[in-house]
Amino acid sequence: MILSTHVLDTVRGLPAVGVPIRLESSFAGGWRLLAVGRTDDDGRMHDGRPAAAAPAGLYRVKFDTASYFADQGVKEFFYPEVVVCFAVSDPEARYHVPLLLSPFAYSTYRGS
Repeated sequence: MILSTHVLDTVRGLPAVGVPIRLESSFAGGWRLLAVGRTDDDGRMHDGRPAAAAPAGLYRVKFDTASYFADQGVKEFFYPEVVVCFAVSDPEARYHVPLLLSPFAYSTYRGS
C-alpha cells in the first residue's frame, strides 16, 4: 500500500503546514502504530508508507488538529482530532486520503 495525504485549511485557503499525523493498522482487536509524520509546506505527507508490505485490512489516519489550530492561534475549534478509518482491499494500490479542514467542520474522500 502506498499512502499519501493532503490537508488544506479551508478558512485560510492554504495548505495546512505541520499537522501531526499517525498511520495505524487494525491488529488483534486494537491498533498498531505504523508511521508518524507531519504535513510539509504544501500540506502533504509523503512518508506515511509502512516500511513493510501492508496487507489488506483496516487502517486509520489520525490528524492532530488541536496542535495545528494551536500553532495557528485558533482558540476555538470543535474537532481536536480527526480520525479517518478506511479499508485496504488491494495492498498494491495507492491510497490518497485528503482532509479539508476548518475549526468547526471537515470533510474527506478517497482521492487519486
